[in-house]
Amino acid sequence: MHDMHNWLLPENIEDILPAEAQRVERLRRAILDAFAAHGYQLVMPPLLEYVESLLTGSGHDLDLKTFKLVDQLSGRMLGLRADITPQVARIDAHLLNRAGVTRLCYCGSVLHTLPSGLRRTREPLQIGAELYGHAGIESDLEVQRLMLEALGLAGVPGVRLDLGHVMVFRSLIRHADVAAELEAELFRALQTKDQTALRDLVRPLDARTQGALLALPQLYGDVAVLGEAARALPDYPEIRHALGQLSTIADAMGRAVVQCSFDLGEVRGYHYHSGVVFAAYAPGWSNAIALGGRYDEIGKAFGRARPATGFSIDLREVAALLPAPALRPGILAPYGDDAAQREKISALRAQGETVIVELPGHAGSRADYGCDRELVQKNGKWEVVNLA
Repeated sequence: MHDMHNWLLPENIEDILPAEAQRVERLRRAILDAFAAHGYQLVMPPLLEYVESLLTGSGHDLDLKTFKLVDQLSGRMLGLRADITPQVARIDAHLLNRAGVTRLCYCGSVLHTLPSGLRRTREPLQIGAELYGHAGIESDLEVQRLMLEALGLAGVPGVRLDLGHVMVFRSLIRHADVAAELEAELFRALQTKDQTALRDLVRPLDARTQGALLALPQLYGDVAVLGEAARALPDYPEIRHALGQLSTIADAMGRAVVQCSFDLGEVRGYHYHSGVVFAAYAPGWSNAIALGGRYDEIGKAFGRARPATGFSIDLREVAALLPAPALRPGILAPYGDDAAQREKISALRAQGETVIVELPGHAGSRADYGCDRELVQKNGKWEVVNLA
């Protein structure tokens, strides 16, 4: 008797079985084809690379998520990628080195040391698109529309777009000349929406900054929040610019989604993003089904400052709630070495049919094959007939 531990998988790591695999693969192809139609070129970065390169420009957000191991060839520390976006930024900065706008897309597994939610996998299948070389709001709108198109292909209903802007918090911190240690504590309190901790932390700051930081977690809701924010926050140029960008997006995207909401206390990816951040939510999903934002700083870390904006989706998570595709029943063909039969089988497969050749000595029932027709020889010709 085999030890059951030989085939048990680690926690939050799962196989993808045929029905789900087909669902995921159909969606992958449809989304990548849509990306290609918009001019996004596919790249395939490696599963592992040197840790320094993987974590460059991403701050410490990714560090704890990344599995690390020692390279037997160089003795250096390698990481298994926990996010593909920094890899694509490296490709844009160093390998392609184009001067103008570059549109890239990708799809591949990433690995996380810990699951990001109760029932979430530690091996998401990340698909996404990135646009480099354009700093304007137009490129943010392009990737948001592309994300909605991808979710539409997945059949996700009632998408809500949730928007924030990291420059709001960053501008308050810079103008108040907040020390790095206090900035990190304020960031944590905002991230967890811990109002009590926030109240204690803002005490040493000037009254204007205090009021603004305490107001941030309350600045959440529909487009009216942007007006409230303009009244509650200091009139710094960066904040004015950030609110203007969010207002532009609200006008442009309001017709494309069920609802646009705004969260000015949203600091997700603060060490990584540099402008508009966005997330897509839908009924039936407890977590965001897509995440994105602007991250102009990352190219600088690779020695080439480039504006950048993009998004990613966990394909497995989106596909899991979709109905299984209807399996088209196949055609059962007898085992044989007849040239005319082989030609007929090839022609049927070229037309998109599934043809399964019944191997000799197979003891299973014919229903095992999932076929509703069979290939038979009539008057010297091979024909498809319904299974009796």
